Amino acid sequence: PMRRIERLNPIAVIAAAALGAAIGLVIQFALSSRGNPPLVPPLSLPATLVLISAMLLGFGIRLRRNVAKRAGAVNPFHAVRLLAASRAGQIVGAALGGFGGGLALSLLGRSVPAPTATWLPMVLALISGIVLIVSAVIAERLCQVPPGDGSADGSDPERDPEAGPADQAAYRKP
Repeated sequence: PMRRIERLNPIAVIAAAALGAAIGLVIQFALSSRGNPPLVPPLSLPATLVLISAMLLGFGIRLRRNVAKRAGAVNPFHAVRLLAASRAGQIVGAALGGFGGGLALSLLGRSVPAPTATWLPMVLALISGIVLIVSAVIAERLCQVPPGDGSADGSDPERDPEAGPADQAAYRKP
């Protein structure tokens, strides 16, 4: 019997975001207590997160189209890898977005406002983390098998004991 695949628990995503924000705040407070300038993430961080988001969505849409076409057997390992990547994307997006948010949050308490070149990369990291979370959730949903898709010939192997995978048609009883 196949078990239904459950979605990633949103509490794990929230916990990763809170941990990232806490780490960002601690780093900024440690730097400011020593008189050092704030940590500014490179612009390549948000660009990379958006690129990963686009790749997850692209692979998810391609997988969904292959399932809808029934043009050929969808490799289940590709679907599982995409599912694992989308779940990892949710955690990483939350952690890095939270980190960018924590870095930016530490600047709010300062008496002198930070220049745009300091806070903009932090906010971009936060936004791109949110974009990665959303696209990873969408990719995770695209990995689900639509209801009624038991096998390639439309029969459900769990309900019909004589129905097997489409590539084992030669082994069925006449």
